[in-house]
Amino acid sequence: MQKFIAEESFWNLFPGASIGIVVARNMKKTEDVPEEDINAIAQILNDANSAADQHLTSNTISQNEVVAVWRAAYQKFKTKKGARCSVENLLKRVLKGNPVGHITPSVDIYNAISLKYALPVGGEDIDAFVGDVRLGLTDGGLAFRPLGEDEDDPTLPGEICYHDDEGAICRCLNWRDGVRTALSDDSQNAFLVIECVDENRVGDLRAAVDEFAQLMERYLGATIEAKEIITRENPEMVIVA
Repeated sequence: MQKFIAEESFWNLFPGASIGIVVARNMKKTEDVPEEDINAIAQILNDANSAADQHLTSNTISQNEVVAVWRAAYQKFKTKKGARCSVENLLKRVLKGNPVGHITPSVDIYNAISLKYALPVGGEDIDAFVGDVRLGLTDGGLAFRPLGEDEDDPTLPGEICYHDDEGAICRCLNWRDGVRTALSDDSQNAFLVIECVDENRVGDLRAAVDEFAQLMERYLGATIEAKEIITRENPEMVIVA
């Protein structure tokens, strides 16, 4: 059995947080997604770029509430200099008139959900996990190679990250994914995550999780094996039975 466990060290910093998890299995490989579905996903992403404007009430990115809440969250643990929540990076592109473009069907879907709901969204390849997946404070030194980089960049002492028995999976909570567990064109089993640290937006989180699962099912043929909202009272779930 393989589990996801949000550890007490995470809840001590974010007692009111909620984390939406979707386990999607048997996704189509990119080469097997019909062209009409790729085009439909591209349109969903385009629409999400437009929808993101509703969350941007200020031209200064840090003054938008959906970003400010994450700026405050990142002050509570050790981060790499310049690290920002993933949704801030997406919204910043929209603010600058540089909409988020196509990558792969699965990544396009999770970027679309992130933009539409202004919540950080990530996805990892379950088949690359080693042991349980945990979210919590680390002592530093966990192995990690960021996507797009040629050198390792281990975690810092006091950093919050997702990690397994092999090392870090996503650094600084939701800043940067690693090469080892990243979704690829050939990934078939995905661990999908949406985080919320604003207790007033749990309804948005639930809606985002539901839509995320529906899109993965509709366009990538995924079987949704599990869908959970993780809270302090419900801090773990089974990924692989």
